Amino acid sequence: MVFNTGATLLDAIVLAVVSRDEQGTYGYRITQDVRKAIDISESTLYPVLRRLQKDACLEVYDRQYDGRNRRYYKVTERGVAQLNLYHEEWKKYSEKISELFEGGVTA
Repeated sequence: MVFNTGATLLDAIVLAVVSRDEQGTYGYRITQDVRKAIDISESTLYPVLRRLQKDACLEVYDRQYDGRNRRYYKVTERGVAQLNLYHEEWKKYSEKISELFEGGVTA
């Protein structure tokens, strides 16, 4: 993608991905799902997850999987509220940008 992805958009994308599973999901799977929309490395993703956890938008828990602990992330009520805000703002923003592109260049 030729457009830069800022921290706010990354937060919104990650919250959207994690919110799809009520029980939560784990880091590698989040990375794979986010990569369906944007190119992101795990080294970029984990600071986003930590920031969202620090902001009380995500809660974290460990679960055994194949003899190892796997860290899961789940959206909190605050995270749902933040995601809803991001969603509304994204709709307004994307509509304005689409209007500009579809309206073409004016003199």
